[in-house]
Amino acid sequence: MEHFDIIIRPILTEKTYNDIANKRYVFEVKLDANKIEIKNAIEKIFGVKVKKVNTVRVNGKFKQQGRTSGYTSDYKKAIVTLTSDSKAIEFFESLA
Repeated sequence: MEHFDIIIRPILTEKTYNDIANKRYVFEVKLDANKIEIKNAIEKIFGVKVKKVNTVRVNGKFKQQGRTSGYTSDYKKAIVTLTSDSKAIEFFESLA
């Protein structure tokens, strides 16, 4: 699996904005990716040192619009903490 295939997108919410100052970032990742693959992908793509990776599997929500109803897709998110001597990810610097 390619590094760019593992990381789908960053998750940007109020809660994740507060963690950017602590070098903690949240990404949506592939459902079948493990912590080691996520760590290697973040290090290769952004050129940083990862201290630890926590993963959470999020189940889809029930949505209804008129007569149509269904579930949104399940996804997996990874909370990535960088080491204290690592540089920050440049993409997030303007957001903090």
